[in-house]
Amino acid sequence: MTAADPTKPTPEVAPVGIGWRHPHHAELLQRQPALDFIEVHSENFFAPGGAARAVLRQGREHYPVSLHGVGLSLGSACGIDEAHLDRLAALVAEIEPVRVSDHACFARGPLSHQPAHTVHASDLLPTPFTRAALDAMCANVQRVQDRLRRPIAVENLSACVRWQANELGEPEFLNTLAQRTGCHLLVDVNNIYVNALNDRLQGSLQDPMDACRRWLDAIHPQTVTELHLAGHVDCGDIVIDDHGSRVVPQVWTLYRHALARFGAVPTLIEWDTDVPDLQVLLDEAATAREHASRALEPVAA
Repeated sequence: MTAADPTKPTPEVAPVGIGWRHPHHAELLQRQPALDFIEVHSENFFAPGGAARAVLRQGREHYPVSLHGVGLSLGSACGIDEAHLDRLAALVAEIEPVRVSDHACFARGPLSHQPAHTVHASDLLPTPFTRAALDAMCANVQRVQDRLRRPIAVENLSACVRWQANELGEPEFLNTLAQRTGCHLLVDVNNIYVNALNDRLQGSLQDPMDACRRWLDAIHPQTVTELHLAGHVDCGDIVIDDHGSRVVPQVWTLYRHALARFGAVPTLIEWDTDVPDLQVLLDEAATAREHASRALEPVAA
């Protein structure tokens, strides 16, 4: 065995995990593949006790767990659903996750004929990048962080439409959110690319890859705590991040750019529709490690 050269920089290693979905619960516990963490959707485990929570506790015995939510509705002007937040807080206290995250979106709002009652859209709707929307999201993020007693990570959203009222660019909106609240950012590389493709379909003259690189370069590196990678589907007149296929070459290219910008950030492979065999996700995780190794290789002096 050749001794390591002490004068040569040690390469950074980006932790890589996969989304742990129901079809793979038993197999992952049985095989215990080499993963740095697993991520689950928080709301799927809100019920106290029961089989779901028991499975998550078993997973937590073998891997660090990241809790990724889809229901906080951080951009809602009507504020945070306290019952939802209570359930999340109880889950966080029991599982002690390495990260807690949700999306820069809104999903809740008052009924027009019953303003005292709110409804949940069961979807992740794009928040306008206005100063008023930023104020609302800052207040909601701060409320969640105060309740959980920890920073959360906020993910950039894929959106098929843009608000005409936008006053800020998305990176500026997210940077300011992190600066004002102390939250982290979860950068979904696939979402950035999907948005750029949809912008092109709507008449943008920007090159999608160049637009994505400029988006990544505009984000403050110290705020980024996780990266997401996933597949998407091109329907011809719209591109949808369905998380139902392998990561495309363009997103792998952008992933390397993101790592060069942000450093060895934990990276997640997401796959939520048409969920394949577990081995397919493990293969994607191995590919992520290969790309990370190339992106983070020390530059010779």
